[in-house]
Amino acid sequence: MAENKGLRVNEQIRVREVRLIDGEGEQRGIVPILEALKIAKEQELDLVEVAPQANPPVCKILDYGKYRFELEKKLRDSKKKQKVLKLKEIRMQPKIADGDIEFKSKHIKEFLAEGNKVKVTVRFRGRELAHTDLGLEVLKEVLNRLEDDYTLEKQPAMEGRFMSMVVVPKVKK
Repeated sequence: MAENKGLRVNEQIRVREVRLIDGEGEQRGIVPILEALKIAKEQELDLVEVAPQANPPVCKILDYGKYRFELEKKLRDSKKKQKVLKLKEIRMQPKIADGDIEFKSKHIKEFLAEGNKVKVTVRFRGRELAHTDLGLEVLKEVLNRLEDDYTLEKQPAMEGRFMSMVVVPKVKK
C-alpha cells in the first residue's frame, strides 16, 4: 500500500464500530467495522478514516487514490498562491555622496515595489567606527527619500562593524 499521511484505510482501521458516510455522501449511521468494510468492497471502493478523533471515528467510502490526488492538488494550489518574501540587501558607507544615496534609494523603492524586504546596511571601516552617527544620518536620509512606501521592520542598530535596518513594503488593503 502506498504511503498515507496519518490516514487509515480499510483493514488499518482498528475500532469496533464507525460512523459511516457512503460514496454519495449520505450518512449511514453507526455501523460495525466489518459491515462497513463489506459495503466498501461491494462498491469496489476503499473505507477511509477521515475523522479519527471523533467518537466513534468517521469513515467515508471513496476511491482512496483519487482522494489522495485531490489532497495533493489542493496542497500544490495553496503553494502557488503563497508569496515568498525575499530579503534584498543594499550596502553603503557613511561617506556616501548625495547622488549615490538617490541611486540606491531608487533601487530600494524598486525592491519594495516587487514585494521584497530590504536590509539597508552601512559599513564602517577603521576610524569611521568612531562616527556611527554619520551612518545613522545616512539611513535616515534613505528613509526620507523613500517617502511613505515602506514599513520599518527593524530600527537602525549596530551589528559589529555594520549599522543596518530592515524595511518592508506597506501592506496593500
